[in-house]
Amino acid sequence: MKFRLDIQCIEKTVSFAGEELCRYLEQMLPQEEGVFSVSLKVQDWNTPMDAYRVVMDENGGQIVGRNPRSVLLGVYDYLRYLGCRFLTFQKETEVVPVISKTQLKAEYEKTASFYHRGVCIEGGNSVENILDFIDWLPKVGYNSFFLQFKVPYAFLSRYYHHEKNPYAQPEPFTMEDAKACSKRFEEAMELRSLMLHKVGHGWTGEVLGVDTIGSWDQAGEGIDPKKKHMAALCNGERGYFMGIPTNTNLCFSQSDTMDTFVSRVVAYAQENPTVDYLHIWLADEFNNVCECEDCCKTTVSDQYVQLLNAIDQSLAEHKLSTRVVFLLYQELLWPPIRERLHNPDRFVLMFAPISRTFEASYDLSGEEKEIPEYHRNQIELPTSIQENLAFLRGWQEVFQGDSFVYDYPLGRAHYGDFGYLHIARIISQDIKKLGQLKLDGYISCQELRVAMPNMLPNYVMGYTLWDVNADVEDLIAEYYQAAYPGGAELAQTYLEQLSKLSSCDYVNGKGPRVNEEMAGRMAQIVSWCQEHEAVLEGHQADGTSWKVLAYHNGYILRLAKALQLLAQGQQEESFAAYREMREYVCKGEPSYQPYFDVYRILEVTQKYTGFQNID
Repeated sequence: MKFRLDIQCIEKTVSFAGEELCRYLEQMLPQEEGVFSVSLKVQDWNTPMDAYRVVMDENGGQIVGRNPRSVLLGVYDYLRYLGCRFLTFQKETEVVPVISKTQLKAEYEKTASFYHRGVCIEGGNSVENILDFIDWLPKVGYNSFFLQFKVPYAFLSRYYHHEKNPYAQPEPFTMEDAKACSKRFEEAMELRSLMLHKVGHGWTGEVLGVDTIGSWDQAGEGIDPKKKHMAALCNGERGYFMGIPTNTNLCFSQSDTMDTFVSRVVAYAQENPTVDYLHIWLADEFNNVCECEDCCKTTVSDQYVQLLNAIDQSLAEHKLSTRVVFLLYQELLWPPIRERLHNPDRFVLMFAPISRTFEASYDLSGEEKEIPEYHRNQIELPTSIQENLAFLRGWQEVFQGDSFVYDYPLGRAHYGDFGYLHIARIISQDIKKLGQLKLDGYISCQELRVAMPNMLPNYVMGYTLWDVNADVEDLIAEYYQAAYPGGAELAQTYLEQLSKLSSCDYVNGKGPRVNEEMAGRMAQIVSWCQEHEAVLEGHQADGTSWKVLAYHNGYILRLAKALQLLAQGQQEESFAAYREMREYVCKGEPSYQPYFDVYRILEVTQKYTGFQNID
């Protein structure tokens, strides 16, 4: 079959959408004759949301989108309608069926349920990982990507320096390399018209004269004496908090702190006009805000709003329309008392309940909690859903503008759900409650390589953000049928039991380490993995997803053994078992690199779970 495209738009995203449609249809219709003519165009729509309309018969038709990105989203959704499944960001896991031209008929229209639908980079990644992930995002309905810091050096260097993997030889990778790669990432996003989020942490270090464009590294030297007065006064001293500029707060009562901060932000916005959302965050630590006499007369959140207003004024003076994202996080969870944003349309509220549990979804039925009294540098982060939501409601009383949640199910909680079905269902439940929370979307702060045992949680996230009414069980069935040919029921039964027995909270350090119930559950997981080892090995010839699942079985078997011993209080024995798990994943990384972030699982289990100082 020959393909004729009528691209009624000069936007390169629309041309790319046409190329993608032809590329997949050529694979799907290898024996068909004739001409398939498709018109792709952008048309005004009575909605700010991504939206598209698909009208096709066996000879062709049209895909119309509200914007160029919507045309691309419409192309990928039409391919899904025809039976394509984009299971991970690896091409080898795509399902592209052979069909007849009679199956090409379709007529439907769709509009996104939420405006903000994206992912923020975390963990350790190769250049190819990031480019492949960007390519995958619109295939499952996302429209945004957040490249943290000015340059995502930390996330690249972790991989290329092979941190925590003694079996891999570190590779040269510099900040200049990261800058060059960052250009490639932004070009890939621009090709797909994905909305670009940038920066976040790092501003406080820059105000103090340190280039923190891409990491949480410790400073080699102390603060420049000329800048020291701008650092927060804590325990009678001004200096880097625990030696890390990115984690250091500022003294906003100093006359030049605000001016320096504002000038840095505006200069960056001028130099980077393609940034759609510029994140302005403070330090990535808590209980380290300034204790000087003047700062103690107000609150950190009031000072934060003053800073945001000054940024807005300067951006307006420079005729810059950059949207600014402000963060509800740590001390900034407490809403301001006196100050208010003067130009709400400039700003987007980002709610970041980083300390929440993922054993349950947002609970909107329980008794509402009150915001606890604020005590400077003596705060405790909320853990329950209702405690977190109290802070959100407090901010919503003083700001009613654009907003989304910045959540962490795939940042580290997922490592505690061995089957990934529990966390996928939590994600679905959370997204379905965003409307009640008056939030217009979701950015997931996460590792990109979260496909061990599979990428179901991200699949559910993308499609549910597009359609809030999507049934999670239907998505699970769709995913498993495509990923595990010849044994979807077997794979789901196996992983359901792992999810049932494992614990997001325990792996993430919540609760006592010696825990009789948890020891029993881990013992059951060990037996369950052993029972299924042979049958999973036998399915490896059935495709990549089965190979990953068989490898995952060996990883969970070893991790569960270590956790069982830890929960029994046998620390020395648990450390020995943990070393076996570490060796397994480190040696296996070359074969399973796109599916599993070895750096991050080791960091999480050593920092939170209880396997500190094992060497």
